[in-house]
Amino acid sequence: MTRPPLDPADCLIPDWPAPANVRALCTTRVGGVSAAPYDSLNLGSHVGDGAAHVQRNRAILQQTLAVRPVFLNQVHGSEILELAPDTFDGAQADGACTRASGLACTIMVADCLPLLLCDTQGTQVAAVHAGWRGLAGVAGIGVVERAVERFRPPALVEYEQSAIELIAWLGPCIGPQAFEVGADVRDAFVRVSPQASECFLPLPGDKWLADLPALARQRLSQLGIMQVFGNDGSPPWCTVGNPLRFFSHRRDRVSGRQAACIWRV
Repeated sequence: MTRPPLDPADCLIPDWPAPANVRALCTTRVGGVSAAPYDSLNLGSHVGDGAAHVQRNRAILQQTLAVRPVFLNQVHGSEILELAPDTFDGAQADGACTRASGLACTIMVADCLPLLLCDTQGTQVAAVHAGWRGLAGVAGIGVVERAVERFRPPALVEYEQSAIELIAWLGPCIGPQAFEVGADVRDAFVRVSPQASECFLPLPGDKWLADLPALARQRLSQLGIMQVFGNDGSPPWCTVGNPLRFFSHRRDRVSGRQAACIWRV
């Protein structure tokens, strides 16, 4: 049985100055068919939910978007996949970009940070799965840096960073009041960018509270991207602290996945 598209009130619609041909949406846990603990709009096929429920939930999402969402096999890395009309679900990557219309770059999350990008001309869009590992990357080059590279053709590599103007939107993730990490996580950021220390608050036992949205904003700023919207680290954006609205793996351990999507029309 076909279900109606999602109620806009059950989604997050980015409030940002995207070009008129760019659309974006972030689902919540509301609006699907899955039973507890995946209730109700679980979009993850790898978390133990019934395959038929996931398929129906993804069909609801596609009907809402009116384009095809392309789902990735995310592995907390930094690979960015360029989507084409013949791209199938399940390719291994932690970000997607496209210049094509009719395809939605889609990232699933349940505490990690979803990050959406587009250029101000509306020629390309990208979605990034920015957990701490992908965000930190290797030697300061992570999934955000790899995604931004895709917007800059080789002919512009030696130009100023502002040669192509990008804007970003940060979706819901585990908030700075809930993201307890070890010293290894802090060190992964601070050893390549000392100012990242501003994004960590000490706890007893060599533990830290990490501000994932602030770390992403720092990385974007270093790349010359100053127009950043969405998640500011305040409680309404925290997946852990809003159980009726968001899935959270850290809170529930067995959890569904919401999705952030961006596409061109």
